[in-house]
Amino acid sequence: MQSPSEKSIKPGLLGSARLGRSPKVDSPQSGPHKNLEHVVQRHLDTAWRAPPPRHTVEAFERACSLLGCNERDRVIFDSGCGTGASVERLARMHTDCIVIGIDRSASRLASALGADLARRRGNVLWVRAELAAFWRLAVNQGWRLRKHYLLYPNPWPKPGHLARRWHGHPAFPVLLDLGGEIELRCNWRIYAEEFGRAMAIAVGKQPAIERFEPEQPLTPFEAKYLASGHALYRLRVRSRKSPGCPGLSKATKVHSS
Repeated sequence: MQSPSEKSIKPGLLGSARLGRSPKVDSPQSGPHKNLEHVVQRHLDTAWRAPPPRHTVEAFERACSLLGCNERDRVIFDSGCGTGASVERLARMHTDCIVIGIDRSASRLASALGADLARRRGNVLWVRAELAAFWRLAVNQGWRLRKHYLLYPNPWPKPGHLARRWHGHPAFPVLLDLGGEIELRCNWRIYAEEFGRAMAIAVGKQPAIERFEPEQPLTPFEAKYLASGHALYRLRVRSRKSPGCPGLSKATKVHSS
């Protein structure tokens, strides 16, 4: 017998994925990581110098060529978009913006991109690139986002993997410098709590964490987690810069070579 959540989900969003079979996040952590504040502050104070991969530079250049000059202040990122299903949904929600879906996986983006690094259709633009490197290239070119969606990022639940979570990653200041409203969705409350604390350290404002149930899921993961009975969490916070605001943080004043 289907649960009420299963009945409300459109089958097309899930493709071949099975409903109601996703395990909850299992972690030794019972609360935010004890080293969170130290790690976040270190990244805020230290420039991230990793060189961008060549294919990401090429993908960024291709994405730039697909954007009109008058469109760059109307950009929304869907970072880690997977198959790209969420990008199309977001594009229908934000018809006055260009929604750019970015993912590193060629296999996940195969149906949207084929062999291309970037492809556009209407107000949707898909890009295959390393996320953090793409973000920094965008910041260095002066991009400022309207909105930035982080939809169900990998939780990296082991305590030793804090640096792989976006708020513990060296690229966290770059995420902030992209500006706009950040919307994080996840199915692990500790991830949302850590992200909120990191934002409070960086911008001086503690965002609220909301437990929610979407009427129609944005992503296949959201559909699967909802049908599996997981609690879903949402956090919305405005970053430290808005579209058109000048200046970069110390941590992002590093230009690609």
